[in-house]
Amino acid sequence: MEKDIFTIKENALSYGRGYVYSLQYHLVWCTKYRKQVLKNGLDAECKKMLYKLAEEYRFQILAMEVMPDHIHLLLDCKPQFFISDMIKIMKGNLVHETKKNHARFPFDRNFPKMPSYLRRAAIQYALGAVSSYQTRLSLWKKGELKGKPKLVCENHVMPVFYRDVMYKEAEPGENVAYLKLFDGREWRWFQVKLLHTDMEYLRKKWSGKKASAPTLERKHHKYFLRFSYTEEVSLSKTTVKKQVICSVDLGINTDAVCSIMCADGTILGRKFINFPSDKDHLYHVLGRIRRFQREHSSRQVQSRWDYAKRLNMELSHKIAAEITKYAAEYQADVIVFEYLEMQGKISGKKKQKLHLWRKRDIQKLCEHQVHRNRIRVSRVSARHTSRLACDGSGAIVRNPENHSLCTFRTGKQYNCDLSAAYNIGARYFIRELLKPLPETERSSLEAKVPAVKRRTSCVYADLRKLYVEVNNLKAG
Repeated sequence: MEKDIFTIKENALSYGRGYVYSLQYHLVWCTKYRKQVLKNGLDAECKKMLYKLAEEYRFQILAMEVMPDHIHLLLDCKPQFFISDMIKIMKGNLVHETKKNHARFPFDRNFPKMPSYLRRAAIQYALGAVSSYQTRLSLWKKGELKGKPKLVCENHVMPVFYRDVMYKEAEPGENVAYLKLFDGREWRWFQVKLLHTDMEYLRKKWSGKKASAPTLERKHHKYFLRFSYTEEVSLSKTTVKKQVICSVDLGINTDAVCSIMCADGTILGRKFINFPSDKDHLYHVLGRIRRFQREHSSRQVQSRWDYAKRLNMELSHKIAAEITKYAAEYQADVIVFEYLEMQGKISGKKKQKLHLWRKRDIQKLCEHQVHRNRIRVSRVSARHTSRLACDGSGAIVRNPENHSLCTFRTGKQYNCDLSAAYNIGARYFIRELLKPLPETERSSLEAKVPAVKRRTSCVYADLRKLYVEVNNLKAG
């Protein structure tokens, strides 16, 4: 007689109206990112709540084990009880507040029915802030960081409004949107009016592009919706010798000086970008801030300082637009900027701060704009670009009466920012010409043009010499 493979004990069977069943499920729950949070009393509370739910909904928990990062459950239930419904009941009652499951924290009492993804975002941001603080604190203890770091607890972190969950679009042509917000008692849909000019810009420039979920942004004591769009562009892949670049020097006297350059050093065009009236207005505001600080407290000047930063940002937008337009006119493949070392250079007068921030913002804005025109952005070392003459004669001497002019050692007077723009473009081509060469050929060229060994000392004249030597090397 053959032995039965499966043997079910009689007392393990359950009887319904006209049927016999034995349904057992083994469930394993894991916490998000396997965080070990189910401890210090939370494990016992979870067990207690799950047993209460089993008694209320008439299913059996045959075995249960709560670990710090997961829960094991062995359940016995009726065939009419779907396992998906059972999981919803248990997870929902563990997370959200009900009549029988009261809130344990003040946040849950103040914000009932808070969407779970908002909770997760807040928790992750808090964990990230604490982790960053601990890292900086350890670096400070080792002496690698100046100034003891502080843990900032109050931050305005704005959520992402996922479509159909917290955000709904209106009908085509309407300048409104629908946001799901908390009114103090419950979450309801509110209609929000959007500016007609902004919506027309989005329809004109980004129609048909992939749109991300909007983000709520707090700026100047007001709230805005920030829309993000994704667009795939193919950047220029022209070889180095055929490239046309636009080298940009962001100066103080002149907002920006652009030069269109080829790989052999040929200059195709140059342009001086300057907005003197805008800068005069900005510096007038800074003067008023200094006078106000002398008469009142420094804390009361924050609104005036914010206004100056807005003016500075508007000027950055104008300069970036002019640079992009000029590069597009000559069909440039690359825009070359100086690499800005912002760390340790922010301290100083407000004028210096605004100037450094403007340089940073111009580069960011240009990078966003030119990519849509298939133009790449590159950066080179900024050291000595303005101090060394583009003709290779050495250090320059500034004109004390007109700081934008300088005198070369040969006696030639030249615009200092234009000379710096030539040097910036030359450093880019020198780097790109030497990069793909084998070590032997590169060493040979560096021996013939010694100045190209150091990126911080090569100038426009060195590019002319290097290009000739590269052609001679290939011809030989």
